[in-house]
Amino acid sequence: MNAIKLDRDNLESYVSDDEIARLQGDVSKIHEAMEAGRSKGSDYLGWLHLPSSITGDVLDDIKERAHEVREMADVFVSIGIGGSYLGAKAAIEFVTHTFNNQLKKRTGRSPEIYFAGQNISSDYLADLFDVIEEKDICLNVISKSGTTTEPAIAFRLLKEKAEQRYGRKEARKRIIATTDSSRGALKKLAHEEGYKTFVIPDDVGGRYSVLTPVGLLPIAVAGIDIGKLVSGAAEAEKSSADAGFESNLAYRYAAIRNILYQKGKTIEILSSFHPSLHFVAEWWKQLAGESEGKEGKSLFPASVDLTTDLHSMGQWIQEGNRIIFETFMTIEKSNREITIPKVDDDLDGLNYIAGKSLDFVNDKAHRGTAMAHRDGGVPNMTLSLKDRSPETLGQLFYFFERAVAMSGYLLGVNPFDQPGVEFYKKNMFSLLGK
Repeated sequence: MNAIKLDRDNLESYVSDDEIARLQGDVSKIHEAMEAGRSKGSDYLGWLHLPSSITGDVLDDIKERAHEVREMADVFVSIGIGGSYLGAKAAIEFVTHTFNNQLKKRTGRSPEIYFAGQNISSDYLADLFDVIEEKDICLNVISKSGTTTEPAIAFRLLKEKAEQRYGRKEARKRIIATTDSSRGALKKLAHEEGYKTFVIPDDVGGRYSVLTPVGLLPIAVAGIDIGKLVSGAAEAEKSSADAGFESNLAYRYAAIRNILYQKGKTIEILSSFHPSLHFVAEWWKQLAGESEGKEGKSLFPASVDLTTDLHSMGQWIQEGNRIIFETFMTIEKSNREITIPKVDDDLDGLNYIAGKSLDFVNDKAHRGTAMAHRDGGVPNMTLSLKDRSPETLGQLFYFFERAVAMSGYLLGVNPFDQPGVEFYKKNMFSLLGK
């Protein structure tokens, strides 16, 4: 897995090689059970060998539909919540231009990409309606059942907008449903209306679905090479074939997390040093929180954006309650390089770094922060990513999926159910009079 490296130098006084080695037996047993389909939640292990099993026909079908969308739409709205939007959002933010939608407005490239159905805010949807006014739109509604409240509301409203603008017949051509293969309200509607459909595999849960059409269609519409994304994930899958810590970086990371948790470090902060990683961290928080947080157990997954949050959360991390550890994420090479110029007056005092790139300065900020937090009692490790390519992101997606599954099993919980998510829904439905 050469696009991802794990540096654990700042863990030396907290986690020993012997402690990691002692977990190898448990990890190997869990690995064997996963591969044999005998572990808890085995009905949802379809992601395990998904990268290597995706066929060219499936990718071509997604690419073809994405091309059609790019030809006909100024705006593409992806409607979903949780795993039905976070993976695609993370990929688009990681790989593409920071101000992608604004750039497309200026250059005329299509489409701008927006997300809906991840909240129940009237202001958010009303503002989105303003953005798409008088623009050609395509919609992608993503839901296994079609009855999940947040996306169902957003889809009902956006579908109405599309039908008012184009008429029902033309609107049908602009709506894509990503849903169950054979059942559910959305599948029924898609069949009746004749929407183009993509299938959410039965054996892949939402938070593990980024490498299915759930994530791949919006990612392809954004102009990202999904073949390269999948090939990166397939490379990570290959590297995870053996349970040994020497070759399996994901399991090594999972073991370290478990050891720190057992020592009272109950919060993991994913600290990223590049804005393009913000939604990768948001995707990771759902993956980790929903997979591991059960039976009164597990790490609490949190995230900060650095150096931004060093001027806010930095004080707490440095000197607050010592129940945390940190996993830094860095990018070795940005897409573009900017060098700090030298000026004659030097009023800002920056001439001492004139001629240095921002990547150079950012790297020193990361190293200085890691040292300070270590000395302040916060064990930390660093995941360094080679670049912002689709291949690297594919590796990272699969790396975290493997690691979080293993972490859940080490805790003794089923990483693939989410019984606690239903409690708020029951109360909400009761209050709404359903």
